[in-house]
Order: sequence, then C-alpha cells, then structure tokens
Amino acid sequence: MASADLRDELLCSICLSTYTDPVMLRCGHNFCRVCVDRVLDTQDESGVYSCPDCREEFQERPALMRDFALCKIVMNFQLTEPPQEKITGICCTYCVDSPVPAVRSCLHCEASLCDKHLRSHSKSPEHVLSDPSTSLEKRKCSVHKKILEYYCTEDAACICVSCSLAGEHRGHRVEMLDEASEKKKEKLRNVLQKLITKREETEERVQSLEESRRKAQEKAAGEAERVTALCTDIRRWVDDLEKKVLSEISRQEKEESLSLSALIHQLEIKKDELSRKMTHIEELCNMTDPLTVLQEPDTGDLCDPEEEEGDEDTGGHDKQPHDGDDLDVAVISDTFRTLCDVISGIRSGIYVEGPADILLDVNTAANNLLISDDLKTATWTQEKQKRPETAERFQGYQVMSRRGFTSGQHYWDVESSRSGRWRVGMCYPSIDRRGQQSYIGDNNKSWSLRRYNNQYLVIHDSKVIKLPDTISSNRFRICLDYEAGQLSFYELCDPIRHLHTFTATFSEPLHAALRVYSEEVIGRYVNSWMRITG
Repeated sequence: MASADLRDELLCSICLSTYTDPVMLRCGHNFCRVCVDRVLDTQDESGVYSCPDCREEFQERPALMRDFALCKIVMNFQLTEPPQEKITGICCTYCVDSPVPAVRSCLHCEASLCDKHLRSHSKSPEHVLSDPSTSLEKRKCSVHKKILEYYCTEDAACICVSCSLAGEHRGHRVEMLDEASEKKKEKLRNVLQKLITKREETEERVQSLEESRRKAQEKAAGEAERVTALCTDIRRWVDDLEKKVLSEISRQEKEESLSLSALIHQLEIKKDELSRKMTHIEELCNMTDPLTVLQEPDTGDLCDPEEEEGDEDTGGHDKQPHDGDDLDVAVISDTFRTLCDVISGIRSGIYVEGPADILLDVNTAANNLLISDDLKTATWTQEKQKRPETAERFQGYQVMSRRGFTSGQHYWDVESSRSGRWRVGMCYPSIDRRGQQSYIGDNNKSWSLRRYNNQYLVIHDSKVIKLPDTISSNRFRICLDYEAGQLSFYELCDPIRHLHTFTATFSEPLHAALRVYSEEVIGRYVNSWMRITG
C-alpha cells in the first residue's frame, strides 16, 4: 500500500507517469522536463506562461530548475519497484516513463489513451474516439485532414464529408462506413465459405493422396517381401535340385564303379590264367625231348585265346572299356526341366502381383449348377435351378466368367473338391452351349485341366494328354499370357509345380470356365464343386 501511495506522489500531472528528469518551476510544482517544455511551447504564441497545476502566471518563460532530490527519490523508487510485465499491443501515447496499455484512440489528436488520460481527455464532438490503433493518420482524409466517415461506391474509396460535398467525389453514390463495411463483409463471408469448401476439398485430396502414398508404400513393402520370399524359395529349390542331381550322379558313379570293378577283377583272373597257359606252352616249345612233348595233353585243351574269348559267355568281355556314357542322365534332365518350369512360370506371369478378379456369369450357368452369392463357387446339384433357357446358357454342368481377357498376363486360382469330376480352364465366348462339343477341352475353342476317376488330364480340341505325375493338392493356378499365346496350369503345392502349358494364337477374348459334375461312389452320387480363390 505504501508503495502504491509513493508511486502516485511521483506521477507527473501532465503525462500521469512517473517523473522522467523532473524539473521545478518557481511556484514549486514539479513536472517531467519534456512534458513541461511541450506546455511552455504551446504558450509561446500568447506570450503568457503559467503553471499547469496552480495556473500562476509568469511574465517571461520560466527557467526550469532540475530537482535533484526528486530525481534521487524517483531513481531509488524505480530500483526497489518490482519489474512490470512487458506490455504487448498499443500503448498510451502520453505514458512515456512506463508503457501503459491504451484503451481508446483519439482520431482528432492522433493519440492513444490509457484509462487515466482518457478521463481527462476532451469530450468535444470533434475528438472522435475509436478502438486503439497505430495507424490513426490513415483514418483521416489526406486532402482535408478530416475523419473518414463515408465510402464512395463508384471509386471504391473511403472519404470524408468534404470529399462528398465539394471534392472529387461530389455527386457520387456514397454510403456510411458501417453500411459499406457490412456489405463487404457479406461478400467476404461468401468468399470465405468458398475458400473453406476448397480447403476442405484440398484436405480431402491431401488425405486421399496420403492414403495412396501409404498404400503405395505398403504395396512396395509387400512386393519387396514377396520378391525376397520368391528368391529365397528359388534358391532353396535350386539348392535342393543341386543336391538331388549330385546325389544321383554319385549313386550312379558308385554303381558303375562297382560294375567296372567286378569286370576288372574277372579280367585280371582271365589274364593270370592266360599267362599261366602261355608259360606252359613256351616250356613245351623249348623241350628237346619229343616224348615229353607228345605225352602232354592236346594243345586244343589249352584253349586258343581268340577262340575262347569268342566262346566265353561273360556278356561283357568283348566290349570296349566303359567311358562313362552309361550314366543315366534322365533324372538329371528331369530335375533341370523342373528348374526350367520355375523360370518359365516366372516369365509367363505366375508370380505377377495380384490375381485377376474372376466372377462367374450366372447367365451362362447350367441349371444343374448352384452358383454362390459371391459368384465364386460352382456346385453340382441334383435339384434343377429355375433359370430361363437362353442361347448363352450351357446345357449342362458348365459356367464361364463374366470377364474376358484380350491382352496382358493374368492368373487365377481355384480350389476343388477332392471327390467328383471336374474340368477347369478357359474358353472363347463363341464356344457351343449344347452337346458334347460344348465341353471345355473337347473343341478348338477351349483348353482345360480335367479330373476323372482320380486321374488328371489336359485337353484341347479333344486331344487328351495324361499327366504322368501324382497330384496330391486340390488347389491349382491357371496363368494366361495372351500375347505370348500361352495358357499354363500349375499345382499349388510347395514348391508350386508346373503341370502343362498350351501354346496357341488366341483370336478371341478368353473367359475362365468351370465344368462340375457328379461321381457315383458305392451306389450314391458325390457332389463336386470348384471355388475361385484368387
């Protein structure tokens, strides 16, 4: 409380702020040197000087005497007074010593006023007050120095009353500033609403692009993972194939080595026998006693080597030594053919990202096929479906896809029942819909993989090729390379296995096709089905 009272005693009555360089008049009143100098300057024209507080008059401009005691008191007070918070915004023009926030601005005086100075400010009409502003001069007419009160709609300019009555805007349509401002605000609100809409659209576009970027990143990551997994599988397959080939070569080498070792042993025995006989004959030839020579058994019993070799039924002595050509390379060739199938599968699109979107066309489905709601599964049924008979509907057991392919590389996967009979493949839309010539594979407009009596066949134009290998999986992949003219079938096992590739020059769109029919097992029919899984 004492500090507040002292602060009030140290306020200049002109600027209402703490004294700055306080000076004293002859009457004893104190003011800031700048403040009192400004008052005395305004009194120079009249030549009569007076104290702003007590109104004591002076015949000449009074000398300003610095009040050293008051200066010291002000200095000590400022050192002990707690620092005031920094004021932001517009400050009072007259509070020079310490900034005080302005509450209003006078357009006539072009000054901003705090609450204290506002109370002592002139109340005359020409002193128009407004919200605090730092650009008060812009609120006056640059020509007439009067407050801008009107808006010229023709020149789109703010004008004063003189401009509207006698100036260059005379006769123009004018409006009050508030009225013109509200009209402009309404236009701005419309523009703002459009900008808000555009910003929302832009935000949605940004979100869409961000989502696309996220999907692209996820797709790239998935693609990288898929390629890594594929390369890992290929390396594993190659390693397994290498081990298999090397193991087969080693096995055949051992068998051949054992066979050759046995033959060499027999030949060594034969060689020793021949050497013994040769030595005996040489001894007879060197004898001088004819009786001894003649008493030896007949030389025919000693066996003519050439004749004996011809009569010997050893089954291999008369052949040339083995040079390794007897190695069975069939297994090796088959193994490398499997590797070629893997590479061929990659080239033909078996490993392309993403399956084709295949949906069955109910309009082509035979009435003894039940088509699932998602248009992915075809099931044989004894209960006839009540679909209308049309030219595009198959007479029995078959259905084709809505979509046809006329270019590019595509693949789709199917899963089949482990019982029953079925065919899966692709066909032209011009395929017959009646009779046996409509079965996929039994004409030149379709290609199929068939399961029949636990056997697997591939068929085109009624030409049947029986697959030699055992198929244990019930999942298959069909790959199409339209431009290359290749339609391939794969068994989806681990690793994926190539079954057969048809080569043709395709001349029409190719549609996926399924043929599903029953199989009689122990006097009852077993339902079969096929489902498109990818």
